[in-house]
Amino acid sequence: MPKLSIRDLDLDGKRVFVRVDFNVPLSDSGEITDDTRIRQTLPTLEYALGRGARLILASHLGRPKGKPNPKMSLAPVVVRLGKLLNRPVIFASDCIGPAAEKPAGELRNGELLLLENLRYHPEEEANDPEFSRQLARLGELYVNDAFGSAHRAHASTAGMTRFFPKAAAGLLMEKELNYLTKATSNPERPFVSLLGGAKVSDKIEVIQNLLPIVDNLLIGGAMAYTFLRALGLPVGKSLVEEEKVELARRVLVEAKQRKYRMQLPVDHVIAQKLDAGAPTRVVDGVSTPIPDDFLGVDIGPETVQLYTDEIAKAKTVIWNGPMGVFEMEPFAQGTLAIARALASFGGTSIVGGGDSIAALARAGVEDKITHVCTGGGASLEFLAGEKLPGIEALTDIP
Repeated sequence: MPKLSIRDLDLDGKRVFVRVDFNVPLSDSGEITDDTRIRQTLPTLEYALGRGARLILASHLGRPKGKPNPKMSLAPVVVRLGKLLNRPVIFASDCIGPAAEKPAGELRNGELLLLENLRYHPEEEANDPEFSRQLARLGELYVNDAFGSAHRAHASTAGMTRFFPKAAAGLLMEKELNYLTKATSNPERPFVSLLGGAKVSDKIEVIQNLLPIVDNLLIGGAMAYTFLRALGLPVGKSLVEEEKVELARRVLVEAKQRKYRMQLPVDHVIAQKLDAGAPTRVVDGVSTPIPDDFLGVDIGPETVQLYTDEIAKAKTVIWNGPMGVFEMEPFAQGTLAIARALASFGGTSIVGGGDSIAALARAGVEDKITHVCTGGGASLEFLAGEKLPGIEALTDIP
């Protein structure tokens, strides 16, 4: 990885500011309902603590709109993190000022402090220089382990790094970058990507960036219907981004001219309404067009088989986005089939996006995936070839 790693830092006795992603879901009573994001950064924290670091942890939680909101406090994380690390966690009632500076200055080797929600201050998202400077005063070294926030140019992910001689990636950030960089620059081939979800607009840059790289690009989800409309095929009431049809047409023309492999669904599960109890049938969309009063809700069995076969032949697969209306059980079968195919194909599998990750869990195969991305938005921007501010701010390895 071309960025400095926490492994490259002398941590002993140093106050290390670590930007983590503890943006965990909370119940109405304030209980953490899923601690995955906390557990994912444990290797970084244990590595640093084991080398005598004095850790200052900072994160956002939710969207408190620049002011304190008790429902979005990081206080519940203190208890859960303490249990996971089996050691006490000190909590600061603010992330800047005396409430943060005093406990940070009193830390001893192997101790850790968690700051209150960064987004209680509007200056965090505004990347305010003075706020960045106040955050930086808390530590002597800077580590970013929050890949899920790396696409944001905020004070804690970008601005404050200017006040440190070195800014390094944590072990989770390092892992994310290693997998995504290898997949997009030097993948084991055949290299296949599956993209789904509702909107072409969410993935168009990813499609354009991946087409010259992949050996086959497989499209599913509602965004397939914008492409099918661009081909002049009837799609009934299926979701179509009308303003993106011409762009989709240009992408298809370029793919054909340059002989890129881009596969659209060859059959569809259709229904008259988005209702889990609605009757469904399968059509190929060509010899049997999608009727005007029907809409596509999932990829059909022939497409499932076609995509499964492509996955089986691959050495590297990246998947982002469901193949159908995944929220409704009867329309989730195509997505679940892809999840199971990825779990058993034997190559390097990289999965990002909330629905895709949820499908892995529902199929019971999450532990069989090589790498599950911790940041949906960040991974999409990376795959689109964009520069992520939180990564650009890290120190380059000479």
